[in-house]
Amino acid sequence: MATPPVKVYGPPLSTAVSRVLACVIEKDVAFELVNVNMAKGEHKSPDFLKIQPFGQVPAFQDETISLFESRAICRYISEKHSEKGNKGLYGTNPLEKASIEQWLEAEAQSFNPPSSALVFQLAFAPRMKIKQDEGLIKQNEEKLAKVLEVYERRLGESRYLAGDEFTLADLSYLPNAHYLVNATDRGELITSRKNVDRWWEEISSRASWKKVVELQNSPPPASA
Repeated sequence: MATPPVKVYGPPLSTAVSRVLACVIEKDVAFELVNVNMAKGEHKSPDFLKIQPFGQVPAFQDETISLFESRAICRYISEKHSEKGNKGLYGTNPLEKASIEQWLEAEAQSFNPPSSALVFQLAFAPRMKIKQDEGLIKQNEEKLAKVLEVYERRLGESRYLAGDEFTLADLSYLPNAHYLVNATDRGELITSRKNVDRWWEEISSRASWKKVVELQNSPPPASA
């Protein structure tokens, strides 16, 4: 009997949803993308809150299992399906895993806060008719520049963040970096740094991420 596909809830335009989508595609795991119409408040409905208690996206279901944090979902998928798709996505020994984990933590703690602020202010606020906060933009641009100098040094020593192979350590950066480069006027934060730019060109050219971008540009599927 075939295993039913996992369900990923939320719009692909969401950075967190797109992170999960890139992972399931890398791991060659069958999935169903379920749209959540946030404009209509579907993310606050009682049924949705049963699987995503914070009323945000993504939500994820694997038969009777529910998860709601994108990086945790990616770890789960990679561990459960270690022999499928990209087998080294989450490392194959303790040292590889530790290296991947430290760069995942760096993404969550150091890269994500300033890059998310910039993506919201520069890419989403204008669409939502929200006034941009120039002070916040400047502050986070300076923070991100300092963070990316660390990455510039690291990527001068290593092809990818955790070593010579593409892993979750790199995948987790794709959503925010994609918007910075393609939907804001601050893409030079990435493209002006030789090693970071080389790395970005490699990771954003992967078939898994190209598929995610296709999903972002497609009409939404049926709502939950």
